[in-house]
Amino acid sequence: MTSRLQQLHEAGQAVWLDFVDRKFLKADGLKKLVAEDGLTGVTSNPSIFEKAMGSGEAYDEGFNAFLGKADASVTDTYEAQAIADIQGAADDLRPVYDRLDGRDGYVSLEVSPYLANDTDATIAEARRLWAAVDRPNLMVKVPGTDAGTPAIRRLIANGININVTLLFSQDAYQAVAEAFIAGLEKRVKEGAPIDRIASVASFFVSRIDAQIDKAIDTRMEAGDPEADALKAIRGKVAIANAKLAYVHYQELIAGDRWQALAAKGAMPQRLLWASTGTKDPAYPDTLYIDTLIGRDTVNTMPPKTMDAFRDHGTVAETLTGDIEGARHVLAEARRLGLDLGQVTADLVGSGVTQFADAADQLLGAVAGKRNAFLGDRLNGMTAQLPASLDKAVEARLETARADAWSRRLWAGDAGLWTGGDEAKWLGWLAAAKGEQVDQAALATFGEKARSYKDAVLLGMGGSSLGPEVLSLILGSAAGSPKLHVLDTTDPGQIATVLAAIDPAGTLFIVSSKSGSTMEPELLRAFFFEKAGGQGAHFVAVTDPGSHLEKTAARDGFAAVFAGDPAIGGRYSVLSAFGMVPAAAMGIDVAAFYTATAPMVFACGPDAPPAANPGVRLGAILGEAAAIGRDKLTIVPSAGLAPFGAWLEQLIAESTGKQGKGIVPVDLEPVGTPESYGTDRVFVHLHLAGDEDDGLETKLKALAAAGHPLVSISVASRELIGQEFFRWEIATAVAGAVIGIDPFNQPDVEDAKIATRKLVDAYEKSGALEPETPLYEDAEIAIFAAGDASLAPTDPVAILSARLAGLGAGDYLGILAYVERDAAHEAAIARIRTAIRDARAVATVAGFGPRFLHSTGQAYKGGPATGMFIEVTRDPDPDLAIPHHRASFGTVQLAQARGDLDVLAARGQRVLRIHLKHGDLARLETLVTAALNA
Repeated sequence: MTSRLQQLHEAGQAVWLDFVDRKFLKADGLKKLVAEDGLTGVTSNPSIFEKAMGSGEAYDEGFNAFLGKADASVTDTYEAQAIADIQGAADDLRPVYDRLDGRDGYVSLEVSPYLANDTDATIAEARRLWAAVDRPNLMVKVPGTDAGTPAIRRLIANGININVTLLFSQDAYQAVAEAFIAGLEKRVKEGAPIDRIASVASFFVSRIDAQIDKAIDTRMEAGDPEADALKAIRGKVAIANAKLAYVHYQELIAGDRWQALAAKGAMPQRLLWASTGTKDPAYPDTLYIDTLIGRDTVNTMPPKTMDAFRDHGTVAETLTGDIEGARHVLAEARRLGLDLGQVTADLVGSGVTQFADAADQLLGAVAGKRNAFLGDRLNGMTAQLPASLDKAVEARLETARADAWSRRLWAGDAGLWTGGDEAKWLGWLAAAKGEQVDQAALATFGEKARSYKDAVLLGMGGSSLGPEVLSLILGSAAGSPKLHVLDTTDPGQIATVLAAIDPAGTLFIVSSKSGSTMEPELLRAFFFEKAGGQGAHFVAVTDPGSHLEKTAARDGFAAVFAGDPAIGGRYSVLSAFGMVPAAAMGIDVAAFYTATAPMVFACGPDAPPAANPGVRLGAILGEAAAIGRDKLTIVPSAGLAPFGAWLEQLIAESTGKQGKGIVPVDLEPVGTPESYGTDRVFVHLHLAGDEDDGLETKLKALAAAGHPLVSISVASRELIGQEFFRWEIATAVAGAVIGIDPFNQPDVEDAKIATRKLVDAYEKSGALEPETPLYEDAEIAIFAAGDASLAPTDPVAILSARLAGLGAGDYLGILAYVERDAAHEAAIARIRTAIRDARAVATVAGFGPRFLHSTGQAYKGGPATGMFIEVTRDPDPDLAIPHHRASFGTVQLAQARGDLDVLAARGQRVLRIHLKHGDLARLETLVTAALNA
């Protein structure tokens, strides 16, 4: 017996399947439908592929094989599988295509729904997919939006088969029909053939009735006096709309303009009925098949609808019947105020949104599969969050998905943040892909650097912190120089580095974006003299046109490596500012980027927020800060301990402004749950192979007590680049959540200005401006920046009064203008632990002036909840600076005093304790006494 579906074909209507799946194709399901039901086409969309790829194991082999060759983006991973399915379906339909001489036998693949409102991008995407599938019986699906219509004309003119989707109104259909004809006419004018170009106009049906019927039901329930008239057209508007579209089609192909094209072999653009599954269970399940049967049309059916029609559908030429009745239905809809025009316009917008939502679900599912197959090649992340925070994070991720945060970030949409100049500062995205540096030049430089035993990096902030992390976590390759990072004016620390090297046989890397930062310039002058003015031992890393670039030319530097002005210092580690020192250490830069790439892809524009590890982390940080959990406590395992210093700057300088922000807490020893208030988020970075030393047990106790805990796993040291990028994305996203510009640093400059003022005065007079201590004895002096609330009694009482003021949500900072060495770090850690345990407040620490270029921004511009103990000392011995009256010790003291003044001006509570003999033991004793007072 002839199948009812075959009977449709005999009635002049093509039957297409709105479904594709690898398992179905492998089982010859499509071939069976062709043979038994006369099927002649297939359509696909993101929702179909999401159902196919997102669950089960049918695609696992394909994913694994694809990712086994090389890592790739989420989109590339999806497309590799989708294109294989489309090619398989096209091959199954090729006999139909050949038998019908190209009049049918097509399979459709949709351009990205994200491009629905971008004509040029739609054209480029369609051309790319056409070439990638490389089958003559492919149709590329393009939406019939205002932007899609001109794309259709140009693509038809290019000779590409087009399935126009998302058509609801007759006006929209007529516009795309015109675009189709105009495209063919352009080909004729150019002398190109038009006899094998196919197109369908996909007219969506059931969605119209779903919306109209909803409005009818609402009015009928409200007792509308037109209830009978409303009921009479219920479930009929979509069919009437489709019938009148077909009337236009018939008039079009009868016209002279089309006949001229037909004479040259053109095939008509058939109307395709889409969305033919019924939404209302009260309607027959074959309603939109039975009522829309007509010649030169297509009906694409989901499997369930196809099965229903095969079982009990009715075959009759219904499309041309009762046209006057159809006109009456639409006239009644207008009279009753149902506004079909607005409904169809809304459906286009909602259709684009629904397809984009489906694409998000699809890419999210593929991202999950990709991450699973990458295994240890991609650093992992889990989060244990209190229920309320978890709910807020998930809500934020859904908002971010609906508002396309992933794509907008990569597209440089400043509206994601404050609408200012944020787009000018996104060069770090390209840098993460290795596009900012010349990798071959760096490899050559690395080989030349092997002639040196040591390399010294002279820089501050972003120019120094990233390279220091690389040096401490990865280390130098065998035969390459050891890297010493010098980012201070502390004479003791400078002297320590000087003693460890032979200046005449050392490579010096002077690193400064602006090229005018004071500290690198002073250090350059100092070591240039110590190296005997051998410019060939120096290289510079700086932005083009900087003062440092000119200095390098004047002094005969061996090389100048250019930065990117579109990258802020704290985001620059994956640019020349990180990779030049890395190359000097013998790190294989190309391999480093390859190891970093899985995270770059995972955080890409095609990874929806919930599946995007950087965006998810940023949402956690931002939402936590919004509820007062603004102390990000960094807890690395031993092998990743240096990472916190870089992360401190990124978080603090990016988010701490306008009285808002996140305060990073690094190197604070882990305590018991009772040691902490409710203002913490803990992040644990664990390097595989590191000893536990009870850390995991402590962290589990913190999570059990309700503290948010983010755990990040790093399989090997070589994957540290992934964390640089994950956190850069997360920080940018946290800035969007908080509502600030994460790329500026408005408060950093104030401390520089205050320092310059003091140093300039010293250069003229030979003395710093006098200051009056609040307390002084033979060992210490205490200064309070004019704070009249502290009585000048004894040091214990002064410090006790200050510490007593620490309350919930506050934090204590130790700002030490002393040499950064193991002994001082240990002493400061003991002081921090004592204060934290006694007051249950977060504690931070920084060595000056290093922190001025990093966390100093948050201390001055972030939440005014800090209490700072600044520590200075008399330098002994001091070091002179060539061509300057001020010594390094003088500059350091000026920086401390300028910092104190600005902190006080920003409303923070500050004390400066000056140690006349440079011993932190007195400070420890003083803190202990103050806490016990």
